[in-house]
Amino acid sequence: MNAATAVEFDTELLERNRHLRTDRTTFPLRGDEDVVGLRKHVRERAVAIGLSLVDQTKLVTAASELGRNTIKYGGGGEVHLDKLADGFRNGIGLLFVDNGPGIADLEQALRDGYTTGGGLGLGL
Repeated sequence: MNAATAVEFDTELLERNRHLRTDRTTFPLRGDEDVVGLRKHVRERAVAIGLSLVDQTKLVTAASELGRNTIKYGGGGEVHLDKLADGFRNGIGLLFVDNGPGIADLEQALRDGYTTGGGLGLGL
């Protein structure tokens, strides 16, 4: 899957699930303080919908890592934090947007151990 295909997939997924979104809040991502604020808001929403502490931690960690990547590799951007509901269940949607170059080889980037930034290769 190349970057263009990933964008098409993400757009299709968002359109298919648009009816689930009950509320959207958008936050800027320019620096560390914005990531700290994002973590706080994600945790609050996770608590509000009754996620377990383990699931809260997983979601907050994922949001934090994606927020930092948006700043580091995308030059900053924004995140849309959505409340999702289908009448039976509640959820949280996160959409990170930046104007960075994208991921040249998404399939390779998703493999365990792959990194271009000197990290552990566990982020994606």
